[in-house]
Amino acid sequence: MQRLTVDLGARSYPILIGDGLVRDIGAQVAPLLKRPRTMIVTDTHVADHYLVPLGISLAMEDISFSSFVLEAGEGSKSWAGLARLTEWLIGEGVERGDHVIALGGGVIGDLVGFACSIVKRGCHFIQVPTTLLAQVDSSVGGKTAINVPAGKNLIGAFHQPAMVVIDPQTLDTLSRRELGAGYAEVVKYGLIDDAEFFEWCEANGAALIAGDAAARHKAIAHSVSAKARIVAADEREMQDIRALLNLGHSFGHALEAETGYSDRLLHGEAVAAGMVLAHQFSAANGLCPAADAVRVRDHLASVDLPHSLASAGINTGGAELAAHMAHDKKVRGGKLPLILTRGIGRSFVTEDYGLDAVAAFLDGARD
Repeated sequence: MQRLTVDLGARSYPILIGDGLVRDIGAQVAPLLKRPRTMIVTDTHVADHYLVPLGISLAMEDISFSSFVLEAGEGSKSWAGLARLTEWLIGEGVERGDHVIALGGGVIGDLVGFACSIVKRGCHFIQVPTTLLAQVDSSVGGKTAINVPAGKNLIGAFHQPAMVVIDPQTLDTLSRRELGAGYAEVVKYGLIDDAEFFEWCEANGAALIAGDAAARHKAIAHSVSAKARIVAADEREMQDIRALLNLGHSFGHALEAETGYSDRLLHGEAVAAGMVLAHQFSAANGLCPAADAVRVRDHLASVDLPHSLASAGINTGGAELAAHMAHDKKVRGGKLPLILTRGIGRSFVTEDYGLDAVAAFLDGARD
């Protein structure tokens, strides 16, 4: 088992990475619990695979538990889903000192984390991510939220988990599409500030998605280590350090909004297309070598990820897409900070470009 730490002083927490950890969860969480009881929140897909073994592990440590199973998909990450979950937690007698286990992907982690930030003014939660996207990105850092019609993650809070437990073997039950969506977030860490890691992705990405265990372990450990470092330096995104983690997301969230946050376009798929658009926009404005934008596009295309508006199934005009971006939660003073790049591994934050310029670019970026 590998152990990393998100260094936030008194609120620091461990990230555990190891095969079979879902079946050893009881031993890992027992030292955290003030009473031998917990609550598990998961979804219909994950419950079929992991709810029973996780429950057995808790029982072996004499930890009692109850479970709440939500419908799988972004639809549960909503006001309605939040209401159902918070009411259930209160009905179960959750206490401030309790730890709720979020067993699932990014939807479950985000929803449970937000619920735990507000129930009884805050209780603890433990992230047990079961998708590649959640393992390499969303389970670490304390960003919790739900979606609303105006945009993605607009209602939420920073609420750090007490522990993150990552079992790479849970990836064996994922579809290739889900693995690809998670892989986009792996690539992101190379594109932000680590050109050498992007080269590793070019050489190993296809094997990772195909099931190479060593490649998966490497990608997970490298990604969460990078995120832990960034979160420790800028927990609440106040210094433009953590904002770099949003590379591709402003464009990507607009694509998700246009598709109604549905399975027409998974979050990681939208981020993949968004990262290509961010590099192409940078190249179009003389910031980034055109060859780097081509290289990013070609790599994501090589692993069958969306790499353009067309391949993402988007035929909407630039003005409509830019209008979605105007609702981005990162807007400040009426301006949207964009994560652009001077080349692979050289991302930066800027407010130099208005949404009219973005709309004009998107109108010319159909293919």
